[in-house]
Amino acid sequence: MDMIWDGIKQAFVLLFHGDSQVLQIAWLSLLVSGAATLISLFIGIPLGSVLGLTRFWGRRFVVSLVNTGMGLPPVVVGLVVSMFLWRNGPFGILHLMYTPYAMVIAQFIIALPIVVGFTMAATQSLDPKLRLQITSLGASRWQLGWILLKEAKLPLLAAIMAGFGAVISEVGASMMVGGNIMGQTRVLTTDIVGENSKGEFAYAIALSVILLILVYVVNLVLTMVQQRHKAK
Repeated sequence: MDMIWDGIKQAFVLLFHGDSQVLQIAWLSLLVSGAATLISLFIGIPLGSVLGLTRFWGRRFVVSLVNTGMGLPPVVVGLVVSMFLWRNGPFGILHLMYTPYAMVIAQFIIALPIVVGFTMAATQSLDPKLRLQITSLGASRWQLGWILLKEAKLPLLAAIMAGFGAVISEVGASMMVGGNIMGQTRVLTTDIVGENSKGEFAYAIALSVILLILVYVVNLVLTMVQQRHKAK
């Protein structure tokens, strides 16, 4: 218990004293995971809307792939991305391995099925009569999709929270494609693993507390937005 309390106290000391190294690591964690989540939203919301609102041959197969992807092990993603980005891989010429860009790619792949799955569920849960009513008023296909997405905005905020939560907390893929390089690719999760392996448990606990605070603050903001729209 003493070690846990020491770690918690050390976390607040690092935060309030503005430790440059910790702030840099925390900022990179937020930047990488935020970018991956944002890209997954731009691609995942349209894909999820199509799966939720349309019927086509092979849809069940695609949906099963999405559902499987929602539980995709990060280490498997890291392995696949590493093979593609390694110097002898198809995209090795881009020299993205062991860079934040590689971490964004890996985390995007992790977040995408989650966003698609949540969006698909959100659009499917809408009242079918609403779609008929909007269509009867002369709305185009694009207008129909936009209005339905606006109606499903509360579940879509949950998709953002789930996608961000999945990538900000993962460690396997980030470690494999980023390498945990100090000042370049070290994020909170990989640093926690590194400190734990060195036996620096108090510092690892401190970083864990900072990570939890970061995740809580982001989700608190999104929850406030969600509940404000719900109240209206």
